[in-house]
Parts: sequence; C-alpha cells; structure tokens
Amino acid sequence: MSQRQHIDGLAGQTAAVLEPVVGEIPVRLEFWDGSVVGPVRGPIVRITSPAALRRLLWSPGELGAAQAYVSGEAEIEGDLDAALTTLLAAGRSVGPVPATRTARTMARALPLLVRAGAIGRRPTPPASQAVVKGRLHSRDRDRAAIAHHYDLSNEFYEQILDPTMAYSCGYYTSEDATLQEAQEAKLSLICRKLGLGEGSRLLDVGCGWGSLTIHAAKHFGAQVVAVTIAAEQRDFVAERVRREGLEHLVEVRLCDYRDATGEYDAAASVEMGEHVGAENYPVFAGVLRDRVRPGGRVLIQQMSRTGRWPGGGPFIESFIAPDMHMRPVGQTVDLLEQSGLEVRDVHALREHYVRTVAGWIENFERNVDRLTELVGDEVVRVWRLYLAGGAAAFRDGRMGVDQILAVRPGAPHGLDDGPRAW
Repeated sequence: MSQRQHIDGLAGQTAAVLEPVVGEIPVRLEFWDGSVVGPVRGPIVRITSPAALRRLLWSPGELGAAQAYVSGEAEIEGDLDAALTTLLAAGRSVGPVPATRTARTMARALPLLVRAGAIGRRPTPPASQAVVKGRLHSRDRDRAAIAHHYDLSNEFYEQILDPTMAYSCGYYTSEDATLQEAQEAKLSLICRKLGLGEGSRLLDVGCGWGSLTIHAAKHFGAQVVAVTIAAEQRDFVAERVRREGLEHLVEVRLCDYRDATGEYDAAASVEMGEHVGAENYPVFAGVLRDRVRPGGRVLIQQMSRTGRWPGGGPFIESFIAPDMHMRPVGQTVDLLEQSGLEVRDVHALREHYVRTVAGWIENFERNVDRLTELVGDEVVRVWRLYLAGGAAAFRDGRMGVDQILAVRPGAPHGLDDGPRAW
C-alpha cells in the first residue's frame, strides 16, 4: 500500500495548497467530508469542523491549532506526543516562511477556505482561555493570572500531583525512584543546600500547596513563613500545617512577594520566578536579597528557555500561565548577581523534569474521569496538551530547569563556614 494517499475533497485541495510550501504533509489529515491526505502510518489529526480552519485563519500557528484542539474542532488520535513531535520537526525543517510566500499561499488557499466554510468572523476564544487585564505584572493582574492557573480546585491538583503536592521538578536519585520519592529528594536537597536546621528561619516565596514549607518544618525543624497570592493555596497549606501539628513552626500569609517582611536565615522560591516578569525580576531578586541576613542563603529553582520566545509559547501563555517569562539560565544568574547576591552553585535538572512530567501524565490519565467531573472536557483537553507539550520541551532541550544557590554577602564566613551537605 502506498505510504501516501490523496483523495479528492478538502484533503486533496489542502495538500495542493500546502505542499509547495511545507513539503509533504507530515501527519495523516482526515477532514469532516471523509477525505484524507498524508502518510498511512503517520499520526492522525482529524479536522471535525470548519471552525478549526477559521481559527487557524485568524490565529495561524500554535495558538489557532491549540484553540481548535481544546474546543474539539480538531482531534489527535493515538499518541499525542508523537503527533506534536512530528509537527514540530516538520516546522523546524521548513524554517521561517517569507511574508511574500505566505501571502501567495493565502491567495491560493482562499477558494478552498470559501468552499470549506472557513471564512467568517473571528471565532470566540474557548472558555478555558485566560482573560487577564490591567498593567502587566501589577498586583491585581498577577493575582488574576495566578488564579486562572491555580484555582481550578485543590482536588484537581491532588489528582495529578503526588502526596507531597509539589508542583515542580523532582530529583530522581535512582532509576526506579517513584514520583513521590523524587519530590521528597528534591525538597531535602533544597533544605540541605540552604543549611536548614532546628530554629532556622525560612521564607518560602510562592509556596504553592506547601510541599517545601511542610518538609522544612517537619524534617528539618525550620521556622517557616510561607507566602502566596492564591487564596485556595493559602487555605490548603494552613490546613496541612494544622493536620501535621506544625502551627508552632509555620505561618502562612496571603500576600504578594513584594510585601514580604522580616529577616530570615534563608529564602527559597521554587518555580515562581517565571511569573514575576522581565521588568520585575530585579525587584524579585532584590526582595530575596533583602529578606535574608548577611550570610543568608537564597535558592531559586526556575525554568529556563532559549530561542526567540521568552515565555512558555502562545498556547501556554493563553491557556496555562499568562504573562510568564523565561530566559537562558546565564541571564538569570546575571540578574541575581546584579541584585547583590553572590551565586555559588547552579544545578541543572532538565532530564529530571522529563520523568516528573511523565509521573504527572500517568496520574492524569489514571484519574481522567474524576478530572473531567471537576473541570469539564475542555480543560482536560487543555491539560493533556499542556503536559504532553511540556514533557517534549524538556526532553528536546527547548526548556530547562535549574536550582541556583546564592548567598547575601556580609557575614564573616558566609556559605562556606561548613561542609557542603549535599
């Protein structure tokens, strides 16, 4: 049987328009009129409605495709990761298309789009797409952006994460380590790097569901102030603290990182720095420096990204984490040093994130029926795409994640007054 198949109808017309620009269609495209084009054994992308083409017409590329997928106007059959990987590889092989060539392609496509019923007003964005307003990274806008992502309900995240409720990269110390073991190892690693012990004062900035806060207090005897701007997270952490009997060691505050007060022996921020914005990052770094005593340690675990898109990409920023900003890790080190911190260690964990997300995907698919009951089919589609795309980004090296350890200068001995415990 031929590896490729053109059948009259929308599929054949689509191939006639696209293949002069992109080469052979890399996936098997099936249209609602029954026509098919593409490799027989390729990943299957099924276009079920003219609305999918209309979205791509108004928002070409990643955003329009994501909108069509989460709305159910396009389906991906089988392995989502394989389909995304194939499409990304095809895009990289084609490279940037000149504007003049794009215009000619659109002119050739117009009759097809008219026949397909794709011409019309801009489609309404999916209900799951974020809407945030106001000045970029103002307190109100930051709260709205965080609420969009984190207020899906605590139970939603309990269905995906492990019992530590750590929503960040784990640290796998063996090939057979479980997701929970990797998260506990990561939390202990952070605590050791920060030199925590009985009575140590720790500021946990962007505490999430309290994984580091609980671990540092319960296993290292630290006195912890945890801050978050997500009300549901604050209440969840406070209840965890009560159940663990750690009220004498932990205080949970609903406040912006810019409003944190007090002096501490150490400060940590685990995968929160991506959300403060490019312009505010010096402020963020300055807050961490100011909150620790001279000689105090600061640990930031943060994702990094190289390339032309500094955020998570059009899909991530529209559906998952509005306003996020990432940069190469070296630039983050520069910003921390410019704030007055002295960087002592950078620990890359990229491969660990591939395994971490794989654990989340396993939990997600095992609990998908309950997740659908909680948030509906559209949000489930958003998260299936988010997790698959995230795993691929870390696997392929398009994104990284690092633990950056720094010290505030000024103490007689500082960080090296004892052996490195990690």
